[in-house]
Amino acid sequence: MHGKRVQVVRPDELGPAEHKMWRHLRAESGAPENPFLDPAFTTAVGRVRPDARVAVLQEAGTPVGFLPYEKGPFGQGRAIGLGVSDSQGAVLRPGIRLDPRTLLAACALSSWEFDNLEAGQHLFLPHAVEELADPVIDLDQGFGHYADGLRARSPGFLKQTLARERRLARQAGEVRFVYDARDPEALRALMRWKSAQYRRTGRRDRFAQQWITGLVDLLAHGDDPGCRGLLSVLYAGGRPVAAHFGLRSATVLSWWFPAYDRYHGRCSPGLVLHLRMLEAAAAHGIRTVDLGSGPARYKDSLKTRELPVYEGAVVRRGPGGAVYRLGREPARAARRFVRGHPRLADAARRTLTRVGGLRGR
Repeated sequence: MHGKRVQVVRPDELGPAEHKMWRHLRAESGAPENPFLDPAFTTAVGRVRPDARVAVLQEAGTPVGFLPYEKGPFGQGRAIGLGVSDSQGAVLRPGIRLDPRTLLAACALSSWEFDNLEAGQHLFLPHAVEELADPVIDLDQGFGHYADGLRARSPGFLKQTLARERRLARQAGEVRFVYDARDPEALRALMRWKSAQYRRTGRRDRFAQQWITGLVDLLAHGDDPGCRGLLSVLYAGGRPVAAHFGLRSATVLSWWFPAYDRYHGRCSPGLVLHLRMLEAAAAHGIRTVDLGSGPARYKDSLKTRELPVYEGAVVRRGPGGAVYRLGREPARAARRFVRGHPRLADAARRTLTRVGGLRGR
């Protein structure tokens, strides 16, 4: 890193000038305005994760790059918000080349782990071990154009969803949608539904972790245009029946926590919410909806294309790197093997669901 200096700071030590430069570098790179890679997201994580840090890469006293991360035992680092962040990486001035292990050494890190590294992160791509598909929805030509494409790709999908919305209205009362709801009761209902879904499918309940609920609460009350929480709610008979909490920038909406009341499951309130939300998002300037990596039938129906994201880690030689490899690599290898064999992946999902059902009894 000849001629460059790295300063490590807490996220709340970055001021307006650093935030402005961070966003300028993102714009220069041509990368999407993904809210997970905005300084406001890193700042929010820093308020609930005391080990959050930002490496500020400087050249002649001017910031030319930022790497947000969290630091654990033995110097093991991970992407900021790993576990809930759907887009990860460094924010660098175009053309900068440096050795990632040298950068990690300057941060006193033995490793840096990622599971949703965005495309174009040339610094870390050589250390990726798996490429995943990130489905996205293009709304840059408006919702009408998108709906026409949806009808062509999935004949009957729109018609069936609208029919289910009418059924929901008959069964539960007038259906009403709010794109940007400031309804704490609806947010709490969403968390309950999502926690139940996690347990039912045998997965780790994210909302059982205090830092995640704290992060959602912070972002729900934030108003930074680069990254702010967006709660959208579908009501029937005056009660929430489906909701989504995500993050938005000026042009990108990141899908994050969708859930619905299972009592109305036959009416597919989640799909009704999704379609209403996409129409409203397009009207509010959203050009891209990032659905996040991970398989789901509704994503296959709604997506217009896919972007690659990557999983892996940069690991330095030494005791800390050895601890990381021993603790993480076997589990990663097992997950990659299962994902690469569809029958095993289906069997694993069925097993998780059975385990979740037993836990719920």
